[in-house]
Amino acid sequence: MLSNIQAAYMCWLRCAAMEKITESLLLERGSPKTNKLDRIRTLNLSQMGLKSQDLPVPLLSKLLGLEQLNLSGNMLQELPKGLSLPRLKLLDCSNNDMEDVTTLETLSSLEELLLEDNFYLTVNDEHKVMFLLPKLRMYNGKDISSTANRIRYINSEILKRRVIGVWEKDFSLPDPLTAQSLRAVEKKFVNAACFQVKYGPSSLSDYTKWRVEMIAKEYLKSLTDPEKEGEEGTPETPVKHNETVLSPSKRKHCDLGANAETESPQKRRAKNDAATTAVASPRKSTRVQSTAQKSNPGLCSPRTTVMNVGAAPEPSPRKSNHLQNTPQKTVNATAGPRKAPGTPASKGAKDQPVNQQSKHATTPKKESRTPRKAVKYEIPREPASLQPLHVLQCHSKENSPEDFSTQLWACAFEPIQDSSDASGWVWTVATCGGESVCVIDCESGHVLKKYKVPGEEFFTLAWTTVLMLREGGCARSCNILAAGGKRGMVKLIHPRVNLAYGEFRASRRAIAVLRFSPRHPSFLFTGTYDNKIVMWDIGGLDRDYNFKTSQLLVLETGSTPLHLCLPPSSPDTHLISGCEDGLYSFDIQLSKNTQKRSEEMEIVFPVYKKKDKKEDYRTIDGLSFLTDDIVASKSHMQGSIYLWSWSGTRALQQGKKKVVSAVILAELQWSRTDVPYLSLNTCPGFGYVVCGDENGKLWTYHITDLVRSNFKSGKPVAATEVLEWPSLVRPGVGPVEGPTINSVAMDPKLHYLVALSDKNMVVVWKRVTE
Repeated sequence: MLSNIQAAYMCWLRCAAMEKITESLLLERGSPKTNKLDRIRTLNLSQMGLKSQDLPVPLLSKLLGLEQLNLSGNMLQELPKGLSLPRLKLLDCSNNDMEDVTTLETLSSLEELLLEDNFYLTVNDEHKVMFLLPKLRMYNGKDISSTANRIRYINSEILKRRVIGVWEKDFSLPDPLTAQSLRAVEKKFVNAACFQVKYGPSSLSDYTKWRVEMIAKEYLKSLTDPEKEGEEGTPETPVKHNETVLSPSKRKHCDLGANAETESPQKRRAKNDAATTAVASPRKSTRVQSTAQKSNPGLCSPRTTVMNVGAAPEPSPRKSNHLQNTPQKTVNATAGPRKAPGTPASKGAKDQPVNQQSKHATTPKKESRTPRKAVKYEIPREPASLQPLHVLQCHSKENSPEDFSTQLWACAFEPIQDSSDASGWVWTVATCGGESVCVIDCESGHVLKKYKVPGEEFFTLAWTTVLMLREGGCARSCNILAAGGKRGMVKLIHPRVNLAYGEFRASRRAIAVLRFSPRHPSFLFTGTYDNKIVMWDIGGLDRDYNFKTSQLLVLETGSTPLHLCLPPSSPDTHLISGCEDGLYSFDIQLSKNTQKRSEEMEIVFPVYKKKDKKEDYRTIDGLSFLTDDIVASKSHMQGSIYLWSWSGTRALQQGKKKVVSAVILAELQWSRTDVPYLSLNTCPGFGYVVCGDENGKLWTYHITDLVRSNFKSGKPVAATEVLEWPSLVRPGVGPVEGPTINSVAMDPKLHYLVALSDKNMVVVWKRVTE
């Protein structure tokens, strides 16, 4: 009954919108007040629930003198074709559902355009707009004159030369020249040009293909109709512009799905709903500005438990210009491959079909064939002594020291390549939350890099080490950071050279989790809010940061995947996923033909038997391997952490049995909180399991051989130590109460432990040795 009422209301709303756009309404909403449409200079049609079909082109085309038009806050997917407003200088289409900007081409006098908060638009659409509108100089409040001129003239000339090169190399006019033969040649020429011509970063591949197709058709037309060639030429005068470094600055509050109307599961708070983050509107941005900076001195007082929080703002990073597509040379002389000025930053991130992988992948063969050797650890007998070292407030909105609402969601230590690394990057950790990703030096507390994407909310990140081809055919390893969030885009970042070199779309919905394969470092798994886990190959890099992505496998889950683990003993064959409705195992062997698969096995836990009307205990919000066989996991509302055997559980699966009970080894006592999504983590090298709680405490468990020998007793294992929240004081406000700890991370040797809170605080703990 309710759905019928809603449908009737929406139908009424559409009809009402149609009736509103009348001549009398235009005169009423127009300015100055007049009785003639062609005298209206400013018109406000915002917040009317309008869709594209609700705009009457014949009527609006009578607004011959219109200079400013406000269409914000509607449901427009595009402007209607054929709309002609010859004097329009300012158009506001922000906060709509815009998907196509090519219909704006008829508004040739447009000088200022607002398209903020249109979820489906990307940086490719920005470039299309700047090319199609020759007089456009202001875009979303920013002066884009120099960028637009580069796109219209310099980039277009480069693309034209390359397209002509494709023609001269492989094509010629048919003889005899007929309409049919010309169409056949045009089709082959356009396809060849789109495939062969690569220019600019991979994030602009759609725009490049669009322009190449346009240029190829124009060039072929000029060969068959030479009289128009001169008319279609473009100016060759380059316009200088300031190059900017494309920045780095992420998780689970809001997921704008395909219709941008439904929200993903926000962090549920059954009590003390503290620090609810304001959801930032999704805004276009692709490659962003990066700025190395020191952490807020008011937020970190090394080697003390009494810390002054929020006294001074974080040094402001340079303003991000995400429209710029040329990376600047960085001042930092860190070792690593660098890109020559003026060279395109990356190419070819367009997804490749699986059967073309071997042909186009740039990953060196050795990388995928050389397995990483399993590391056997000697667990220390004595537990670690951990002391708080720094508290940082580095994800603040607009660098405000008063921001205690931004939720921080994921952190991970950078892989260590060489202990003698001369760059000084040894104990570095990446953190994400809000619209930024930070790379922090744990010892000094300095924020080495900050990557900011306006309108994004980052939920997850992951490190990997790939090979970059250098001059002379040699290759060098480099650590790459992948980050994703509510916009469904995976950002690829090389922090040491200050470069966010590419991106690709993993889903139309938000990304909940990222995980790289330890065996094949270029294999990336993305878990998204459309209930899918996708396995990608992001390939390696050449010296110009060209890369290509291939989709290898799609795993279908019944709910949102929250955590992904690859068993250390079989990372090529199995993947375990903790989801909103349970824990599942998948077969990920690429040797099998099926490229879309469902779960191989569901693993169930004793806590499920406590199911009641309020809670089913099936949300797996913590998952990590402690050893090659022992897994630590927990369910929301469980109040404890299970340690269970992967091999023992697998052995119980017989035939086509889909549901298997986990072989529980021990149960670790933990907080009785009802706050979900508090992730645990493990440090195999030190035998540690750590999980934060809702009061800022860290529950640590040192699982030694002695502790394991007592597993058979069946008694719950108490925490080795519960680390209390550091005593923090805000000047003029007072003590800072312990926040909820959303995520923790430890380096392989447990030199440092990093905890992220729901109140925009990063806490760094250090192991103290006597």
